[in-house]
Amino acid sequence: MNKSPGNAVEVRGLHVRRGSTEVFRGLDFDVPRGQITGLMGPSGCGKTTLMRSIVGVQKVAGGSVTVLDAPAGTAAQRRRVAYDTQAASVYGDLTIEQNLRYFARVIGAPRSDVDRVIDRVGLSGQARQTVDSLSGGQESRVSLAVAMLGTPELIVLDEPTVGLDPVLRAELWDMFRGISDTGSTIIVSSHVMDEALRCDRLILLRAGRIIADTTPQGLLTDTGETDPDAAFLALIERDVAGSVEHRPSTRREAREEADE
Repeated sequence: MNKSPGNAVEVRGLHVRRGSTEVFRGLDFDVPRGQITGLMGPSGCGKTTLMRSIVGVQKVAGGSVTVLDAPAGTAAQRRRVAYDTQAASVYGDLTIEQNLRYFARVIGAPRSDVDRVIDRVGLSGQARQTVDSLSGGQESRVSLAVAMLGTPELIVLDEPTVGLDPVLRAELWDMFRGISDTGSTIIVSSHVMDEALRCDRLILLRAGRIIADTTPQGLLTDTGETDPDAAFLALIERDVAGSVEHRPSTRREAREEADE
């Protein structure tokens, strides 16, 4: 698969409510094809809701989400888009091989894909072990293997490295880069800012808003920092300062702003 120009995802005016909470209000951004785009930000900033919107399983109140040139969630995208959630997406009492065979049948992937993806994530030697017998890092690799079935054009990974030690995180990121190098587009979320430097593009979220749409080098250059954690904190401080500066000073101004 060769890398293609253009955007894999285009979000325009996205408005999402969950219960009485407004998660997003008019979100706009693009995800370039054939790159690793990181959705970065603290827990609760809206990363998972945004990913659910992209794969078409989140109810939206307004705006549009276009994925691979079609509305998010259409039937035609089921084989083109893969989604690996935070929760375990495999069965613990089945072997790695059994899990992969099952999911391959579900999505209509060729049987030959099973051995291919197991080998790709480095688990050929454990293929007949049950998932419950694996380490946390190995289980994460099984979930990644499921996402790779059928060679999807877009792979969406929700905090796949959470809870893993630095060595295992580095190994998974090497796999993400290898997948991207074949032409697939990857969207990966994380609240671990040193992972930002492994992405091609970054979307930094805070409280349901995009406070930066940039590159790793652009993030450091813009803030004058050399450490991604310090850079993100600098952006938050800038964002907070801007919010205070534009906060209505009187009840009348607040009512006028709400009516706009």
